[in-house]
Amino acid sequence: MDGGKLEALQTSRSDESAALGRWLFRLASAALVFVATLQILNASGAADFGLTDWRPFLYAFLIWSVTLGVSQVLIRGEAGQQALFVLPALLFTLAMVIFPTLFGLYIAFTNWNLNGASNHHFNGLDNLITLWNDSYFWNALGNMVFYVLTVLVQYAIAFGLALLLNAEIRARKFFRVAFLLPFMLSPVAVSWMIGKSIMENRFGPAAALARNLGWDNPAFFTSPWIARTSIAVMDGWVWIPFLIIMLLAGLQALPTEVKEAAKVDGASGWQMFKAITFPLMLPVSMTAIVIRIIFELKLADIVINVTAGGPGGATDTVSSYIYRVYRDRSDVGYGTMIAEVYLILIIIFITLLLKATSRYMRKMV
Repeated sequence: MDGGKLEALQTSRSDESAALGRWLFRLASAALVFVATLQILNASGAADFGLTDWRPFLYAFLIWSVTLGVSQVLIRGEAGQQALFVLPALLFTLAMVIFPTLFGLYIAFTNWNLNGASNHHFNGLDNLITLWNDSYFWNALGNMVFYVLTVLVQYAIAFGLALLLNAEIRARKFFRVAFLLPFMLSPVAVSWMIGKSIMENRFGPAAALARNLGWDNPAFFTSPWIARTSIAVMDGWVWIPFLIIMLLAGLQALPTEVKEAAKVDGASGWQMFKAITFPLMLPVSMTAIVIRIIFELKLADIVINVTAGGPGGATDTVSSYIYRVYRDRSDVGYGTMIAEVYLILIIIFITLLLKATSRYMRKMV
């Protein structure tokens, strides 16, 4: 057999394999959509197929996942084999992130209360209308603005401490470990150790110190602003070490030649910081602030354990409010609607923040 016929035969077999792969993927996808439709109709009460759980959809998804891998090999050949290494991560993200988000979106438009006698059912925009008129949600969202702004204060403190830990001081290694200790503790442990013990208004050491300084009735969690500030202080105590780690790593990576040249030219410490250290640290600083804001938007554990959102919702965060909606009201549908709306707001806010950060960095460069 000459080379031309062999090449034609290989091309024909490749086309047949690709066609088989496409048909396998189409059949598996059609089966997955069919099973998903049956599950949704059964779960919504529109029809009764005797499906007690979502196990059939799970089996259909597993079969679809295997078929996807096989079809990629048949269609793309060697490139499909390479894609198999990425496929598990893609399928994991699809199963553990995309599907729960879409399923949560479905739940958000249902009346699903675990205390109710009847099963959940579709209720249209009722949960969204309730959310729009919910003053507790808007209060929690306003509190999140305050908590996010405190990140700038945390950054300033962390930068100062990072500069200190980067300097040639005695017991520098000891101080580096000591300043990182709060980050090693669970926020739940911190809330009990500080909020419930040290800041306890009757017998806590902080309350005793405040009385000695002239505060007659030191109550850290009864006044709205004091309570909100106390929560921010505890949260900052836990997370400032995280900022210190990132900033300290950035400081140690700065070129020493520039600083030495500035010293030779007679620049003072403040001049070196303003003209050299701070501008060179901007990429690390912006990265640290953005990551810290993302963590701050999830603040809940300290609030739940110390104040449960009080007094009067003054310390509530959106996450802690969602938790109380689930725990106290058992309202799964409305709680999920809050979570979905909050997720959309976070995506919009972080996208705008990243764009503003990128634009600012380009101007500085």
